[in-house]
Amino acid sequence: MFKSLLYTLLLQLTALTVFPQDDYSVNKIDPALTAGACAVKRYELVRFEIKDPGSAVYYYKSAVTILNENGEDHAWWQEGYDDKFTTIRSVDAILYDATGKKIRSLKKADISDVSGAESNLADDFRVKRHNFHYKIYPYTVEYEVEIKKDQLMFMPSWMPVEDEDYTVEKSIFEIVCPSSYNIRYKSYRYDGEPVIQTGKEKIYRWEVKNVAAVKREFASPEWQRITPTVVVGATNFEIAGFKGNMSNWKEFGKFIYGLKQNRDKLPVDIKTTVHELTDNVTDVKKKIELLYNYMQQNTRYISIQLGIGGWQPFDAEYVAQKKYGDCKALTNYMFSLLKEAGIKSVYSLVKAGEYSRYIHEEFSSQQFNHVILSVPLQRDTMWLECTSQTLPAGYLSGFTCNRYALMIAEDGGYLVRTPSYNFQDNRQIRKVNATVDETGKLNANIVTEYTGLQQDNLFEMINGNSKKEQLEYLKKEIDLPSYDITSFDYKTKPSHIPAIAEKINLVAENYAQVSGTRIFIQPNLLSKTGLKLKDEERQHDIDLMFEYRDVDSVEIVIPIGFTPEAMPQQVAFTNKFGQYKITYAVDGAKVLMTRLFERRAGRFPASDYKELVKMYAEMYKADRGKIVLVKKEG
Repeated sequence: MFKSLLYTLLLQLTALTVFPQDDYSVNKIDPALTAGACAVKRYELVRFEIKDPGSAVYYYKSAVTILNENGEDHAWWQEGYDDKFTTIRSVDAILYDATGKKIRSLKKADISDVSGAESNLADDFRVKRHNFHYKIYPYTVEYEVEIKKDQLMFMPSWMPVEDEDYTVEKSIFEIVCPSSYNIRYKSYRYDGEPVIQTGKEKIYRWEVKNVAAVKREFASPEWQRITPTVVVGATNFEIAGFKGNMSNWKEFGKFIYGLKQNRDKLPVDIKTTVHELTDNVTDVKKKIELLYNYMQQNTRYISIQLGIGGWQPFDAEYVAQKKYGDCKALTNYMFSLLKEAGIKSVYSLVKAGEYSRYIHEEFSSQQFNHVILSVPLQRDTMWLECTSQTLPAGYLSGFTCNRYALMIAEDGGYLVRTPSYNFQDNRQIRKVNATVDETGKLNANIVTEYTGLQQDNLFEMINGNSKKEQLEYLKKEIDLPSYDITSFDYKTKPSHIPAIAEKINLVAENYAQVSGTRIFIQPNLLSKTGLKLKDEERQHDIDLMFEYRDVDSVEIVIPIGFTPEAMPQQVAFTNKFGQYKITYAVDGAKVLMTRLFERRAGRFPASDYKELVKMYAEMYKADRGKIVLVKKEG
């Protein structure tokens, strides 16, 4: 203990010697780091000292200069802790003005301490946070924190550039461990290897200086792969008396399997129900659907994150009695129901979130935040999201599709991909029948079918909102100058690729522009692309996350006596990003429009960006084509 405190003290003294307080003067920042920036990290030392496989000390000291109001988020400090594994030992902070003069120090009473549970039923996670709430720019905040960790399952990563318009003068990352302990690390956008000092302890040190801002471009890869980043993982570790190893995915899977082992016992009445539901059914998929529907109707999701319960599921008997559970407990319960029916399934870890699908697949470590169930079948694998009471069996949605998952088997973990949905699955098929009169008033009947990922947000909305809230949602989605929705309706179509049928009737008073004897009609009512990309030099790959198909057909009856005077040209193209085609026509008393857009998913090189810019520019213009109608004289 004395050695650790002495080492920490020496580090702090070294930091102050190398970077004295008066260097926080804004005038001493290289102008190249302030140009266009909202905040500058002046100095940072992050140190993680491993004591043994079950404990560590996490220390960091960081000073950030806030240049303007856009950098205000970086003036906040917050840190989570819990009753079992994380203890915040000390927090110190100082506020400096633009000249580097100390204004005031942190007082303990200034730190707020709030629950981090949000909607959880039970959670020992709490958050300490603080902000000086200083508004005279520029200014500097300095925080120094020490935290005791009673586990190595989670280790800190190092990402000096925390956001765009954010620059770094100096940042240091150190991992200290016993000489006999092996840590693992992987770096991105970091030149060279860490400096390693060996002795009774091993010290790994990474350092960067004068790092310019990184721009978050449209469809950029994940932030951790376009900025200097180092991820670190344990080998042997211990948490709440459970020992494990994460040197590879197989070993880490064995640890997770041990946490859930022998927790699949069901009460007698539930076993009876399982057999009543499935014994006379021969189709395995039908059996799975029946048990999944039973689970959905008889349980509800509540997050329970207490101690090791944050990683160990409650047993199946508990869920059967209480009729609730978190993702681990409900997945384990569904696993148990299937097991009783003689169907093998696999508890699987995944990183959930529509825009949080990436992990370091080549670096085994704890990177997951959710649990789902995979059911291997003869020809494919059926995936079940056990926290949802409404999703159909076999459909994952954008929350967990198209990413790596770790399947947890008795002999270890296996990294696999969850299903991805293509443009044939993710469709928006729309048909518009409308009339427009000589005043420009439009009456329209709109029927749209959404499938796959295109129906996800709508599905959540109609299952979680009142009719009034659904109407408000619709009003935000429809881009017309002035309109009133006279009626609307939704019907869901459960399937392995779910669908929603939407019917809308609306009246738009000023839909068409009227000028003398002419009417200007824009037939594309609802499917105009709003994306316009800047034609500039691209730095990073283009990552288009999902693909989809939009098909529109519009038929508008026009007033008698009007004929076309000017028509938009047909536009059609196909490229590596997909295909687009739009046509306009007048057939007697009807204006007709058809539109097709298919966008492909994938990772494309930065050199393809100009082609993507051109594609969206052409679509933007073509989508807004107008037909000019003129009234025949006499």
